[in-house]
Amino acid sequence: MPLIDLAARAGSAVKAFAEASHDLLIQPTLRLGVTGLARSGKTVFTTALIHHLVETHALPAFAPAQEGRLRRARLVPQPDDDVPRFPFEEHFSTLTEARRWPRSTDRISQFRLEIAYERAGSWRTGPATLMLDVVDYPGEWLLDLALIETSYTAWSRSTIGGTRRPGRAAVAAPWLDALKSFDPNGPLDEVAAERASDAFKAYLAGLRAGPESVATTPPGRFLMPGDLAGSPALTFAPLDGLTETIAPDSLAGLMERRFEAYKYKVVTPFFRDHFQRVDRQIVLVDVLSAVDAGPTALAELEEALDAVLLSLNIGRNTVLSRLFAPRADRVLFAATKADHLHQTSHDRLDALLRLLVSRAMRRTEAAGARVGTVALASVRATRETTVHDGTETLRAVAGTPEAGEVVGDEVFDGNSEAAIFPGELPARAEAVLEGAVEPGSLRFPRFRPPLVRPDGLGRPGHLPQIRLDRAMQFLIGDRLT
Repeated sequence: MPLIDLAARAGSAVKAFAEASHDLLIQPTLRLGVTGLARSGKTVFTTALIHHLVETHALPAFAPAQEGRLRRARLVPQPDDDVPRFPFEEHFSTLTEARRWPRSTDRISQFRLEIAYERAGSWRTGPATLMLDVVDYPGEWLLDLALIETSYTAWSRSTIGGTRRPGRAAVAAPWLDALKSFDPNGPLDEVAAERASDAFKAYLAGLRAGPESVATTPPGRFLMPGDLAGSPALTFAPLDGLTETIAPDSLAGLMERRFEAYKYKVVTPFFRDHFQRVDRQIVLVDVLSAVDAGPTALAELEEALDAVLLSLNIGRNTVLSRLFAPRADRVLFAATKADHLHQTSHDRLDALLRLLVSRAMRRTEAAGARVGTVALASVRATRETTVHDGTETLRAVAGTPEAGEVVGDEVFDGNSEAAIFPGELPARAEAVLEGAVEPGSLRFPRFRPPLVRPDGLGRPGHLPQIRLDRAMQFLIGDRLT
């Protein structure tokens, strides 16, 4: 095992021992990781989770709320002072007052909820408290974990080979053309390294903007650099024609050194300080966009989800494992934006997601962890209705499409409500992978968040949701008994 990996695991074990000792002996704490690939709804999920716990709205599938055992939940200072706080108040205001979706997750953030509840067990009664620490981070960062045990040469070959996948030729052409001008055995040249890196980042941005848009090609921080923008650790690229031995004073030598710096300075701290400490994990997935893009996008999404689950440290926890090597003992995959479909297709969406992660689920369950799937809408932007097409009555959804959204010949102004028949998913999930849904045939305009008014006492109104309560039950319900 590489020294970088040993160091990361050792540091993680020390921190895990201290935290688990406190958890077991003093204050029960559950650490939940929230992640997902681009545009999957991470920020909306996290905002809705806080809202429903703090306001204790009716949540039929969340046992502590349904049974009246939730006494109080409140935001308290988070445990890690070096991690940005999740800006719940800003995001909630954006959703409810401006009726806009919050900005996407592009960095790690955290919050802590103190949840007071009544125990439900027959032998334990009375009040109790659980500290829920939620860490929200981009799913693309998870894919970087595979780089820890990968060499620069292997990564270069794999990345260049990935351009031969169906549908990537046009996006990859400018980068591959630029790649021909860089001699890996040429002299060390920082200007050339920057040009090569810029061309590679343009390729990654093209992948993100395209119909596949699941960004399975690391490094994940290249499109989310934060305060590392322009640093040498984020200024490298794959090179073609590499030999097994790379001269340190060559262009390839410079790239290799920066690749290793990225692993050591960027990936390993995330692995050690955050990822390895997660007890439960939810992975949000925009399945509908991939369905509408076609079978190639679905295959890309399936690969990405498999890579994400391979990156997770999963398994059944024991007292010793919680002290020295904590694992994520529950993982939930959630297909978001279920409100874009009529409820008659929700189970079909769930079945499709389960099919996409079936291989990974078997591996995870063999390790002793529980894996679940759910089709949800963290914030429901539509209501169900019907529309008439001649003599046929179609199951539709109604909401307020955002300004500029187009369905057929109609362009929406952002104020008018519309009833839209989105299409239906096939009853057999495998049929979707076989191309039963023609690319572009589904109608999924981007709807504005729902109109939410305060109640008579001025308290925040209720954010409607679909199966968010079911997700909450799977992730934390057993720890509130």
